[in-house]
Amino acid sequence: MLREVLLPRIALLGISLLIAAMAAAVESGSLAKSEKRAEAKFVGSQACVTCHAVEHAQWRYSHHQAAMQEANDKTVLGDFDGAIFTKDGIESTFFKRDGKYWVRTDGLDGKLADFEIRYTFGLSPLQQYLIALPGGRIQALGIAWDARPKKDGGQRWYHLYPDQDLRAGNPLHWTGIDQNWNYQCAWCHSTDLQKNYDVRSRTFQTTWSEINVGCEACHGPASHHVAWATKADGGEQYGGPGKGFNLSLDERRDVTWPMRADGQAARSLPRTSSKEVEVCATCHSRRQQFSSDPDAARRLFEAFRPSLLEAGLYHPDGQQRDEVYKYGSFVQSKMYAAGVTCSDCHNPHSGKLHKSGNAVCAQCHASETFDTAAHHHHPIGSTGAQCTACHMPATTYMSVDARHDHSLRIPRPDRSIVLGTPNACSTCHTDKSAAWARDEIRAWYPSPKPGAQDFAEAFDLGDRRAPGAQQALAAVATDSSESNIARASALARLRNFPSPEALDIATKSLTIEDPLVRVAAISIIAGADAATRRSNLVPLLRDKWRLVRMEAARALVPDVGLLGDERAAFDKALGVYVAGQLFNAERPETHVNLGNLYLEQGKPDAARASFRTAIELDNRFVAANIALAEVERSQGNEAAAQKILHDALADNPKSAPVEHALGLSLIRQKRIEGAMEYLSRAVEHAPENARFAYVLAVALHDTGKWREATEVLKTALLSNPYDRELLSALVSYEMEAGNSTAALERAELLDQLEPNNPAISRLLARLRERMR
Repeated sequence: MLREVLLPRIALLGISLLIAAMAAAVESGSLAKSEKRAEAKFVGSQACVTCHAVEHAQWRYSHHQAAMQEANDKTVLGDFDGAIFTKDGIESTFFKRDGKYWVRTDGLDGKLADFEIRYTFGLSPLQQYLIALPGGRIQALGIAWDARPKKDGGQRWYHLYPDQDLRAGNPLHWTGIDQNWNYQCAWCHSTDLQKNYDVRSRTFQTTWSEINVGCEACHGPASHHVAWATKADGGEQYGGPGKGFNLSLDERRDVTWPMRADGQAARSLPRTSSKEVEVCATCHSRRQQFSSDPDAARRLFEAFRPSLLEAGLYHPDGQQRDEVYKYGSFVQSKMYAAGVTCSDCHNPHSGKLHKSGNAVCAQCHASETFDTAAHHHHPIGSTGAQCTACHMPATTYMSVDARHDHSLRIPRPDRSIVLGTPNACSTCHTDKSAAWARDEIRAWYPSPKPGAQDFAEAFDLGDRRAPGAQQALAAVATDSSESNIARASALARLRNFPSPEALDIATKSLTIEDPLVRVAAISIIAGADAATRRSNLVPLLRDKWRLVRMEAARALVPDVGLLGDERAAFDKALGVYVAGQLFNAERPETHVNLGNLYLEQGKPDAARASFRTAIELDNRFVAANIALAEVERSQGNEAAAQKILHDALADNPKSAPVEHALGLSLIRQKRIEGAMEYLSRAVEHAPENARFAYVLAVALHDTGKWREATEVLKTALLSNPYDRELLSALVSYEMEAGNSTAALERAELLDQLEPNNPAISRLLARLRERMR
């Protein structure tokens, strides 16, 4: 589940909350058209049956219909006849009592207790169970039912985190903040889900119009449409293109896919929008949510920020790695570029494919050309002959849920050799090497096609911050033939290499229509001087998309001296940004983000309040403790900062970030011996962190321990071979010791990493002169 700092951030209540809420209401238009908004209501899927009987019947047996249900004899799949599941010494018992479903397991206090199962979550290949706790919180039990047939290993209880010992107090324990249904799961399993979190009482009063994913989850509130369809009094006013809906899912209307002579189909009309794909993406994507307003929630960038092709979420070549669902994969594909939408392959009401097996692909790729041994080089009818086996390999999540990668790619075992990325061939041929697969493909296709995802090498360089990264990323970011998500992902990586060239690319990218590209460009411009930020970002305060307006406003802090209409536009957009943060006010990330905003606005008291709220919400989210300590330090109260960090370490033993921050605090107090202990612990507990190693090395060097400092740097370089700080420090220390040859070697690598850096060029010249 997600645990990441949300779109940037309030702990202050009262008037600040009112202003933010009003700004959000004005932004969405709800104040200006409140009467019309009140008319547009959710009426329930049953209201659709009369006119849409076929679609409704398909939906009734879909996973959407069963996304969330009350726990009863018709919906519960698991074994509640006294079944026992034991993990990490905790014996959980599943049973029925008085016609209800219960589990006896460890609760908030770590002690065994009985908890009623209130809801089922999902259907297959697994079913989860939800438990109500005080404060309106509904929590997802970490033990799930494997709903697969017994012959496939199913019909058993199993834990979703088999390799972790999760005790009460851990955010991933079923009672923890990261297993909270209201925030983590609810939106995508019910219709018109409103969290209704109260900041003051820290309680939820979550509501829905339908417990499951009904018709209006995709189409929007249907009362206007029903009025039009039934010719109710006043219904004629809704006879426009949407027939009472604010959004028409009409991208496939009058569209055909005639087959060309080469066996490939082409769309008869170009797709001019992405409405359908983006409606699906509100749930079928890895994203952050900042609104549940019905008018906004079906327009992706009005309520969500989809994740880019980020390291950790995706492999460098764009293949799925973590749970990213479908959107980020699909929009990088050649199919998306050709105009394919989700419902070209899937029935949106049943959720099933229009045709089974290779037949669904044969709708656009002639079977006589592609469903042949001459093309796939596998026995007809075999697993390897399935289109998805090569072009949509599956990754298993939640231990039993195999999900196909929707980037629809050509297998590239050659990249597996160089980049370490997966390839479809090795997924099946587990006894063969990637080199074997590469050679087989070359034998079949002497001039193989590279595939649409040609950004892999650039992203790999960028993720490793290796020589040539800037140039490679710039090439992807400026290539109009690349998918927009690839260009945005290149810009996001280019942010790690600040330079005039990167800034120029970012400013030019602001004219690209795709909002994700503009948002990624903003992240680069945010680091520029005030004049550059003002000239480039002020126009975006009136951008078409709320996500862009919010990010532009945040990047214009600290203040760049806006006046008049510009100031009014900024205040409005920043208010919406704050409201977007407050949408997730139950999360500590929100309050850290807001605290950072207040600090940049010169409001330390507001920042303190936000950081303290974050700590109260989750004392394991140590970024809040460190930020609060930094506020105290900046105000001259080092003793208070140290106490905050000590308290954080007591709650989070072996937290390397806290140990590092505590070491810095002690250094500022000139308590060197204690500082060295904490700095060393930080490196021990997070050896992969280059910054921690660099600071420890500098501290060792400054206390006369040159040899120890160089050893720390060399060890850190093994896992961070291209880190600029590590290399620069080692060059300096080697020069001090008279090791000019070693220093020159490191300096030459620095020059490859920063070829346009005049300081490095001068350093190289001095070293080469010394070597003569």
